[in-house]
Amino acid sequence: MFKEYLLQNWALILILLAFAISLATTVFLEKRSIIRLYVLIVSIFILSIIVYIEFSTDNVALRNVLMAIRYSATPFIIALITHALVKKMRWFIYLPASALLILDIVSIFTGIVSSINENNEMVRGPLWVTPYVFVGIYSVLLIFLLVRRSNKRLIEMIPIGFMAFALGSGLVLPFIFKADYAKVFSVSIAIALFAYYEFSVLQLTKKDSLTGLLNRHAYFADISRDPKSISALVSIDMNGLKAINDTEGHDAGDEALSALSLCFRRALKGKESGYRVGGDEFIIVCRRVQEEEVLALIERIKKNVSETKYSCAIGYGLNLDGNKDIDELLRESDAMMYSDKDKYYEETGINRRHI
Repeated sequence: MFKEYLLQNWALILILLAFAISLATTVFLEKRSIIRLYVLIVSIFILSIIVYIEFSTDNVALRNVLMAIRYSATPFIIALITHALVKKMRWFIYLPASALLILDIVSIFTGIVSSINENNEMVRGPLWVTPYVFVGIYSVLLIFLLVRRSNKRLIEMIPIGFMAFALGSGLVLPFIFKADYAKVFSVSIAIALFAYYEFSVLQLTKKDSLTGLLNRHAYFADISRDPKSISALVSIDMNGLKAINDTEGHDAGDEALSALSLCFRRALKGKESGYRVGGDEFIIVCRRVQEEEVLALIERIKKNVSETKYSCAIGYGLNLDGNKDIDELLRESDAMMYSDKDKYYEETGINRRHI
């Protein structure tokens, strides 16, 4: 039995081992995220053993139990992926999966979801579609959150699209291959997750690890590429970061920068890329847009920021005819931003020297 398991799952074992080795040498993930990914690796490995035993045994009672575990494990694994990859995701992400677990346990005795009959064949119950619904909801949530935290550039959307394809196959292929798909589910998830993780490592040189925005090096590389297509720059500077660092500590300052950056990322659309170019300095590069699109972007940013306890100064420069160089465009954008900052100090009565 052990030999047969290895033959069927050797590719999965190699992928999980490579994933574990990569995590052991990583430096950009938080410790708790790494721990969650290790738990995920172990969970996928255990699920592969459960699936192998389920389809190898003739014991009807044991198959009912293992099938219930398999149905329950799938949404838990996707929830764990979400918990590991998305910052500030809370424990309640597991509540729907826990509800399904209870339903699957009840199904062992009632067959309300599915059961194995005396002929060792699976029989669907009245709620057989429930596990697929839960997996679908978790999959959509995961992809939505990954897209929202991205910079919405094609190079970032491709691995997210790959992840979406892998998760989507888990909803479609079971209806084509029936129960046999369960035998390849673990390796499918492992490949999709490992591919997404490795892409994140490769993108580390372009991303700011604190904010999730593109970094200064990416900014200079990107503005040198097809500069004529850059029709606007938006300059943003946080108000009061020094005061937060001095009074509440640098952790609070980092939290403030992360919160503001999330506001910026949520406001970006396909032709807009956000960069952190300094401590509290940000630039958004807009390509092939009109002035009303730039103004709409700024309004989205202001609306998002107004929902936090922080504030920022914003300015923009336009280059609709493509005649200005980047330096001139940036000076125009910075001038408007500093004017906005002066207005903030004047209205709040805060001493600028302490900001």
